[in-house]
Order: sequence, then C-alpha cells, then structure tokens
Amino acid sequence: MSSNNNGPLAKTEHFLYPGELFAKNGAYKVTTILGSCIAVCLWDPLLKIGGINHYMLALWNGEGLPSPRYGNIAILKLIEKMLDLGCAKERLKAKVFGGAAVLQGSSGLMSVGERNIIVAEDILSDEGIPIISSDVGGNLGRKIIFHTDTAEILLKKIKPQPK
Repeated sequence: MSSNNNGPLAKTEHFLYPGELFAKNGAYKVTTILGSCIAVCLWDPLLKIGGINHYMLALWNGEGLPSPRYGNIAILKLIEKMLDLGCAKERLKAKVFGGAAVLQGSSGLMSVGERNIIVAEDILSDEGIPIISSDVGGNLGRKIIFHTDTAEILLKKIKPQPK
C-alpha cells in the first residue's frame, strides 16, 4: 500500500535546528543539516522510538544556561527524553553523524568537528550505548533524514559552494 503525504502511512516531518533535540512516540521523518555539528540518533528497537539531537559545540563551559547546543548537555538530555518515553537504556542504539572540518584552520589545534565527535563517542561509551553506525569527520557537510520508527537514515554529502 502506498501513501501520499495525507495517507495513513505518512510520517510527520520535522526540521531539527542547531541546538535542538527531538524525541516523540510515533513515526517521524526528522531532517537536519550538519557541518562541524553532530547529530546523535538514539533508537529503541523494541518500542520503535527514535530521538535525535543537533549540537554545535562539544562542552558547556558552565557560563549561562546549560543548553543542548553543547554535546555534553544534548546527549544526556536526549537519553533522558528517551527514558521518559519508556525506552530502556540497555536497549538504546546510537548512530552518529557530522563533525566535518568545514572551516579550514591553520592552527594545529583540534577542530570543532573533531572535538564534537570525541564527545559523542566518549559519552555514549560511558552511558553503555553502542554506536551501530556513523559517518563523521571529513570536510563535507551532511544532510540527514532520520526515520524515528525504523532508525533508517538517508544521508547526502553536501559539497561546498564555490565562492
């Protein structure tokens, strides 16, 4: 049975902006665009519930309000939201995307993207959540579409526009 946008099988679409997270019961198609930012997608295969965040910087420095713009806040908040929906932490699986070096810096310091990748890997490891799929690093941005009910990801690499 096929479905158009109004049919019974249609998924509600949601665009995820930087610094946001999304987790709800139901079938959603969540789209986000990543450069050096990271999106962590969590999924509970038993309940078929998925959630996603989009963070810009690795660590909150303690100034201002703790916000999901920071990886160490965004990942823990997403886990919390998944648990609030009835998911079990031991069932959660993760997929991680982004962390590109889209701005070429000349310093030998780690790029924002590299730091963002490390935070995702470290926190998920500390929380006991396996990363079952990832596409991180490199120097191209990414557009991803996450299907929250199946954990299917559609990924498109974005080539930089000529100046």
